[in-house]
Amino acid sequence: MLAITQMRLTGVLSALALMPLMAAAQPTPEAPFAERWQDIATTRSRVETQTPAPAAAAPKATLPVSLEQALYLIRSTLLTLNDANRSGNYTVLRDLAAPGFQAKNSAADLAVIFSDLRRRNFDLFAVALIAPQLSAPPALNGQSMLQLSGVFPTRPLQIKFDLLFENVNGQWRLFGISVATPQAPQAAAPAAAGAKGTAPTRRE
Repeated sequence: MLAITQMRLTGVLSALALMPLMAAAQPTPEAPFAERWQDIATTRSRVETQTPAPAAAAPKATLPVSLEQALYLIRSTLLTLNDANRSGNYTVLRDLAAPGFQAKNSAADLAVIFSDLRRRNFDLFAVALIAPQLSAPPALNGQSMLQLSGVFPTRPLQIKFDLLFENVNGQWRLFGISVATPQAPQAAAPAAAGAKGTAPTRRE
């Protein structure tokens, strides 16, 4: 009887000795959702703080006039000059110009300045049909005057222009004008026959 009791006691003690080991082997319960979300938010905040912000884009330079306005000023001025050359009367061209231009140039002065175009009967009407090639974007010079320079690629002679406009009561009015007719550059030579994408015939 005593032996049986000792065996039962020994079994109970063995079971008690195993309980801490079983408790240690059980998985630890996960942290509450609020704590895990706080950890994620804190990590994200650190990453965003350490990541440099993208550099701000450089502001685009604004033109004093739009390209459409520039084209209008170029064409209207040269067509008015063309009418003056054909009629021999430069009064309208002068009256539409800025006061400073009028003070320096009379209608008779303009007739002398553009006498070569008139003598050669050079027609500027082509400026109404084709687009000019500007040598530089529309810009203001040191006197806050608008400068428009470029060429109309006509053939055999081009129409090269250099125009200056002054802002008078919110309107751009002619202040300076220069027109030349240089020889157009020669066209590029046609490509060789073998360079047209057709392979040369191979002789046997």
